Amino acid sequence: MRASSSDRVSTRALRAALPGTCARVVDGFERHLRGERGLSEHTVRAYTGDVISLIAHLHGVDQSAPPEGGPAEDADLAGLDITELRGWLAWQHAAGAGRTTLARRAAAARTFTAWAYRSGYLPSDPGLRLASPQVHRTLPGVLSPAQASAAMRAGDSRGTDGGGHGDGVTGEGADALTLRDRAVVELLYATGVRVSELCAIDLGDVNVTDQLVRVFGKGRKERMVPFGRPAARALREWLSRGRPALAPAGEGDRQQALFLGARGGRLNPRTARRVVHEAVAPVEGAVDMGPHGLRHSAATHLLEGGADLRSVQELLGHATLATTQLYTHVTVERLKAIHDRTHPRA
Repeated sequence: MRASSSDRVSTRALRAALPGTCARVVDGFERHLRGERGLSEHTVRAYTGDVISLIAHLHGVDQSAPPEGGPAEDADLAGLDITELRGWLAWQHAAGAGRTTLARRAAAARTFTAWAYRSGYLPSDPGLRLASPQVHRTLPGVLSPAQASAAMRAGDSRGTDGGGHGDGVTGEGADALTLRDRAVVELLYATGVRVSELCAIDLGDVNVTDQLVRVFGKGRKERMVPFGRPAARALREWLSRGRPALAPAGEGDRQQALFLGARGGRLNPRTARRVVHEAVAPVEGAVDMGPHGLRHSAATHLLEGGADLRSVQELLGHATLATTQLYTHVTVERLKAIHDRTHPRA
């Protein structure tokens, strides 16, 4: 019986069991992902873990039990062909991996074999023939424009930082966090940026006068995103009255961050998610959502307002137009629902 994913050994233990040459190849691939590709730490960890599993499968390392002793006899990537790649994915499927997970692991394998071929570790690139499982991509629920406006208004009176300022923030600090939370929600909805992009924004990246913000997306790709007057007002309030109350003394990363946490450090995505959840919760009929839901809502409202797909792609920082086209399904479904509900002969 195949082991479930929860029964498998840790990636660290599996990495230690790889043949020495293969372990050095994994180290090189990890440096490539982080340094040359500029991928996020989350993606680097996921892709590296997938490749460790692939190489372990290639050399028969048991992934369902802790390896005994040191690494296996030294070996290279010889034998890594399309049959091995398909066999590894079949093993993953038998172990319970879903279609989305399998698609990501196939993408990791293709990225690895392409790099290994260019680096001279493989005589050819078997990943070129590896197909990904078709993923049924769905989008979460979105806010209506009226619900979005209500969520923005809810942010005006909020004074929480992940549960009522349980860390003891009161007075001027609590007022500052209220201003921050309002600015966070307004900017997320106004721009449709990812929560990781929002938290990485520095003071120098924002031009409140011109209502533009510079963000760095996946692969450190830079783009300029406009925002409207409500977000600009919220940012001015945060910068003039909120941020100074939380800003720490001294220099460094904290001093550069646009948004700060209750203790003066750079705002982290977990807190930003709580802020959005609590802003949306009081809105009647709204689905529970975090920052990604606001991103989906912004994209949907742009398209419903007449924006073209190419412009929305640029604003959201999508690598391909196919990703942006998913939002057209949302708008069509909403139009059908409105038609069914309102047309006398629906």
